Amino acid sequence: MTDTTPPTSSGNAARRRFFWGAAIAAAVAALATGLGARALAHGGGHCGWQHGGLMGAALDPAALDAHLDRALKHLYVEIGATDAQKQQLAPIVKGAASDLLPLFTQMRAARRQAADLLSQERIDRAALETLRADHVKAAEQASRRFAQALADVAEQLTPEQRKHLTEHVTRGHHG
Repeated sequence: MTDTTPPTSSGNAARRRFFWGAAIAAAVAALATGLGARALAHGGGHCGWQHGGLMGAALDPAALDAHLDRALKHLYVEIGATDAQKQQLAPIVKGAASDLLPLFTQMRAARRQAADLLSQERIDRAALETLRADHVKAAEQASRRFAQALADVAEQLTPEQRKHLTEHVTRGHHG
């Protein structure tokens, strides 16, 4: 029998890809309480993010705000949001987005720096380790902020709305 388990480096790469995908999905879920996660998880075509988005080309605050407005409109329809919920959700989502955008910019810059370090004639392991530690710290900050926003959004929804949204997001990831 042959071993079909991928090599460790491939496993690490898969975990990194999963983390970045989860980070992107997490940010969008915080931004649009799950509806945007489906769009990013499928790699584009939804809400105009197919040519960059958070981790691709730079996203300016005005473009982010316009995207959030579109994503929130879809969210409101999907969950049947009341006017009161709309007024509560938008500031939560937009606040999380403005907090997360600099972290994603920092992570994108770190990837470019890592590529520069790895393309040098001599590999500077200390610099790579510092970059890795900084990257983990930024990822932790993003994860913490996302969890806060997600909980804040969830508190504004009824149990039925949360259940419906969870089912919708689950269908999007596995269907």
